Amino acid sequence: MGTQFTRWIMKQPHQHFLAVRLKTTSSQYVASRARDPTFEKLMDKYKNLLKVIAVQDLILANPINPELSLDFLSRLSQKLHLNRGAVSFLRKYPHIFHIYHDPMKSQTFCRLTDAAIQISKEEAEVINASLPLVVDRLVRLLSMSRSRMLPLRAVLKVGRELGLPDDFEDSVISRNSHLFQLCDAHEPNTHNLKLFDAIPDKFTAAVENWRVEEYCKEGCNVDRAEIQFSFKHGYPPGMRLRKNFRAKVKEWQRLPYVGPYDEVSEKKRSSKAGMMAVEKRAVATVHEFLNLTVEKMVEVEKISHFRKWFGFDLNIRDLFLDHPGIFYLSTKGKRHTVFLREAYERGCLIHPNPVYHARRKLLDLVVLGRHGLLTDELRSTASKKEAESLGQYDGETCISD
Repeated sequence: MGTQFTRWIMKQPHQHFLAVRLKTTSSQYVASRARDPTFEKLMDKYKNLLKVIAVQDLILANPINPELSLDFLSRLSQKLHLNRGAVSFLRKYPHIFHIYHDPMKSQTFCRLTDAAIQISKEEAEVINASLPLVVDRLVRLLSMSRSRMLPLRAVLKVGRELGLPDDFEDSVISRNSHLFQLCDAHEPNTHNLKLFDAIPDKFTAAVENWRVEEYCKEGCNVDRAEIQFSFKHGYPPGMRLRKNFRAKVKEWQRLPYVGPYDEVSEKKRSSKAGMMAVEKRAVATVHEFLNLTVEKMVEVEKISHFRKWFGFDLNIRDLFLDHPGIFYLSTKGKRHTVFLREAYERGCLIHPNPVYHARRKLLDLVVLGRHGLLTDELRSTASKKEAESLGQYDGETCISD
């Protein structure tokens, strides 16, 4: 079913569908979007994975003794959205977390299982093996900024999405001092990451490579003018695409724009055509941003930190909703996450990478849940002392995870 916006533009033949939309609140606009079952199913898994990763990071924060007391984790339950409490959450994933009692300390702790530790090590290894690719991603990201500079805080927020190593400042910035420089920002105790100007070649955006591939396909009869400024589109199943809507999309596809790596004029664009060009450049920029990420997805809140640095002042969430053929916005897990639609097929990346493969193994353990490990016989072997110590945490009550 199409969004309110989609239904409205079909009744407005003389209005450009990307320049204006029905006056609704942001929450109404989000709620009225067309759902895609494949992405929603994927996010059902990912919302649990993100909680697992949060707990895993706390455990691994102490490399000498990678364990976490349940008392400490229970105090963080609300912040980590462990809605049924820490123990209930840990027990859901016995393939990932192991709960045990330390009689010497008279405390109950959790640690990672051997399988989870192995996956964590594999991810770190493939990230370290792909450092040249990490450097390239970072150079491209900085090249999209008008000042060739970005807040270090914003870059670190998307560190996981970009596949940055934990020692990013040493292994990437310090070791590539001919490319990167940390400089003081205007705010105290903050830094900006700056790209040196000595980058000889201009980068080619991923969408431009797609256009070449499409144009060079055997038997392709598409006019070059039709594809010169186009983006690949695909829509949620069941979204009604009427003739007027298709005509508006075709008109937008032909609209010229300044690419994400090209210099943009500082001249204000108050005309309708100028506003449309700025909006299309914003689409191209976030499209390229998503292409630079490991899993072709990112939280909307994280990418919004880059708006002014990329040179556009638009509501980025509405930008994704305005282009359902290019992006998919999910609201699962109390967060807004955007996917690059063309990068996925049946819930998996079409062109996976080693980091994605490693992370997918952890997701598989999350999906596995309690299956295939804890039998009644194994449960009966737990010590009476451990069972008693866990009892104090079972009283933690909240809504369902």
